[in-house]
Amino acid sequence: MGKKSKDKNEVIFLVCSETGDRNYTLRKKSKGKKLELMKYSPRVRKHTKHTEKKK
Repeated sequence: MGKKSKDKNEVIFLVCSETGDRNYTLRKKSKGKKLELMKYSPRVRKHTKHTEKKK
């Protein structure tokens, strides 16, 4: 049997900085920096900065 990790995966949302929409859902380990990615936002039809938010 393999080792069990103590860090649990969390469900996070990527929220558009321009519209505030939750466009993407990811599973990430709880440790680490907050994600900031350039992702496509269908409402404004272009790539915008998306930041990590928890529930």
